[in-house]
Amino acid sequence: MAAITRLQLLHHPFPILKACTFPHSFNFIPPNLHRATRPRKFSTTLPLCSNSDPIPEVGSKGSIVGDLLDYLNESWTHFHATAEAKRQLISAGFHLLNENDEWDLKPGGRYFFTRNMSSLVAFAIGEKYTVGNGFHVIAAHTDSPCLKLKPKSASSKSGYLLVNVQTYGSGLWHTWFDRDLSVAGRVIVRGSDGSFMHKLVKIKRPLLRVPTLAIHLDRTVNKDGFKPNLESHLIPLLSTKLEETSLESKEKSTSSSKAAHHPLFMQVLSDELNCDVDDIMSIELNVCDTQPSCLGGANNEFIFSGRLDNLASSYCALRALIDSCKSSGDLSSEHAIRMVALFDNEEVGSDSVQGAGAPTMFQAMRRIVSCLANEYIGEGAFERAIRHSFLVSADMAHGVHPNFMDKHEEHHRPELQKGLVIKHNANQRYATSGVTAFLFKEIGKIHNLPTQEFVVRNDMGCGSTIGPILASGVGIRTVDCGIAQLSMHSVREICGKEDVDIAYKHFKAFYQTFSSIDKKLQVDF
Repeated sequence: MAAITRLQLLHHPFPILKACTFPHSFNFIPPNLHRATRPRKFSTTLPLCSNSDPIPEVGSKGSIVGDLLDYLNESWTHFHATAEAKRQLISAGFHLLNENDEWDLKPGGRYFFTRNMSSLVAFAIGEKYTVGNGFHVIAAHTDSPCLKLKPKSASSKSGYLLVNVQTYGSGLWHTWFDRDLSVAGRVIVRGSDGSFMHKLVKIKRPLLRVPTLAIHLDRTVNKDGFKPNLESHLIPLLSTKLEETSLESKEKSTSSSKAAHHPLFMQVLSDELNCDVDDIMSIELNVCDTQPSCLGGANNEFIFSGRLDNLASSYCALRALIDSCKSSGDLSSEHAIRMVALFDNEEVGSDSVQGAGAPTMFQAMRRIVSCLANEYIGEGAFERAIRHSFLVSADMAHGVHPNFMDKHEEHHRPELQKGLVIKHNANQRYATSGVTAFLFKEIGKIHNLPTQEFVVRNDMGCGSTIGPILASGVGIRTVDCGIAQLSMHSVREICGKEDVDIAYKHFKAFYQTFSSIDKKLQVDF
């Protein structure tokens, strides 16, 4: 929501001052502050998780924290995150391509395309590009662990209407209980002319809730732990059951294809979409937390938000690309191609048409090289380009938890506010090598940007990223890194405000200076 100063709250006609004091119940957005009616450009005041005064310095030159909060609050789903990235790229002068069309590319041009409206590839071609020059890529992912509606979501028990869901990814599912939840995603709507339209939808008000069982009925929960059955206990409540006569009437007016979902639920969707229920042909919806992303902590040094993993990385990469080629002369001396690739389905293995396991990025690279080859008749243009390329796999990192310090290896305990974390794993769960780590750290060293390093304990399993998938796809040099965070895969996560700006500056410096650094080091010669 739009930023509100404490003075404005005191004189506001709506009683929301106390709601700002208790962020968990902060779900009323006054009509005059609705996003659709206010400028999209970030102002110098930010949404805070308390009623403290706004932070004027956050809007200072060079900080993207406020814009990140706007992006997070807009991007309830991977679809919305991609759509918002698309909007910002177009606003910055990038040209939208279609994978189905023939491309006409030129040095100095800026382009992008989307796939499935959940993944995106954007690139800017250096004006001094010649055939065989490399790609400098930052890759991240748009998806986060969440609950998704089942194809048949309607169920009822004990006088309640419930919405059946399936778990997506490895979430901390206990954190989804007793939250003010709603739905967002995409739908296929039939137009008046019989055509079909792809639309995004977001129900901003609290619509769903997964209530916990009272302690009086579960006396051992604090001793034995909260262990919900994900099939039978993690079912959001929609409403009390309608009277049978009313329900039958609504069901009769709804086509059989909609019987999979509650008529009341479909009516809420149709009202939001401003269409008839019968015109909603298909839905693909996530359950989302309605609490806004905001600053927190005694010094407002933290970002409290859902989906930091991995929208924080995605946005830092996106902004770095946009800002690194904003001015007319920014690409005048660039020999390489700067690229951002945002993939879907990382949280479930990346094996999808819109995931990093698909050849999306490499197909785009091959097409770009082919478009720019002109009359070139030499050998191995694409293969040489890959050998000159470098990829930064950006995914959030595990910051050391002050209450669980023993979960980190003693000498590799990344802290919040201390810079990007370079991830290492001898068993190649991360794609970082000694060479790629050196090159990435050298960028930070030149620009006075701190870095940290992470290695998992030998007695613990190690997660992974899209880094090894992309590195092994065609043999591109890769470093795995990320912003340190706490509460990873919770419905509400935490990261440091300073780390966001450090990541943005490091990524921007990568685009602007990697070519000059890379040519100073030779490994295979």
